[in-house]
Amino acid sequence: MNVSLNEVEATAKRAARGAGYPWGLAEEVGKATRWLCAHGIDGTNSLAQLLEQGLAASLKNHRPVEMQSAWAGQGVLCPIITGALLSDRSDLLHAGPIRIQKLAVPVFLLPFVASAARAQNIVITHTCDLFRAATDGDRLEAGQDWPSFSDHTQITLGGQLTTPRPHVTRATPDPACWDTLNRFAHRTYAPATEESRLLGAGAGLSDND
Repeated sequence: MNVSLNEVEATAKRAARGAGYPWGLAEEVGKATRWLCAHGIDGTNSLAQLLEQGLAASLKNHRPVEMQSAWAGQGVLCPIITGALLSDRSDLLHAGPIRIQKLAVPVFLLPFVASAARAQNIVITHTCDLFRAATDGDRLEAGQDWPSFSDHTQITLGGQLTTPRPHVTRATPDPACWDTLNRFAHRTYAPATEESRLLGAGAGLSDND
């Protein structure tokens, strides 16, 4: 299947909200999914993986609470709330690398690393286990296949962009992953009432003659 980036962003935002993320973070999810897809990485697949884990149901257990030697939480860290914090506090990178422990779907941190790179006007390198990526906020150098979990992630100022990925204008999500996002998005739809059904039918029971 082939969809526009606008449709990716809208569907991802609604899916994140349906999964339990607050609207503010759901908007970040939409933008992040779009950013990944625009750089040729299937953000819809990554988001489907993340939402299926149900982290949004108890976000306080999946956000960084320890930020001294390494960022860590009570459980596996959610890349959305961790990424939002990284984007807001990108200035901390000037004191040295940020190390993150036990991160779910680490590729979803990339759009937030890009935001930090734009804020600091410098290339930033993101490594997790054996995977590496670098971005200046607009361009991205990264492989295609990323793990669903990383024990050790590191964000560092500096890096090289020798072969950045081409930008694309449309996304080609896996149909099963797209169905997963729509399933979560469906939770945000208000159930139909008799009144709404009548209004949707036009004149309803009124007689305009």
